[in-house]
Amino acid sequence: MSQATFTTALTIGELEASYPLYCKALRILIREEKTIKQIQRSVCWHRLETLHHCLPRQYKDPNHLYFHLKRELTA
Repeated sequence: MSQATFTTALTIGELEASYPLYCKALRILIREEKTIKQIQRSVCWHRLETLHHCLPRQYKDPNHLYFHLKRELTA
């Protein structure tokens, strides 16, 4: 599988506006039973990481989100 590539750099505001979409994409990947390694190569994961890195008080670490959503979906 190839590495995700990005053609344009997004601003933090654009990333913040799309945060619900990234969470939804993460939920879909978990529901499709992708491995954590596969998910970590996704665009949504990289964008969630960027948000967490830039605004850690507002956005949780993608690993935390992954385990929270995984637990929520398996319950």
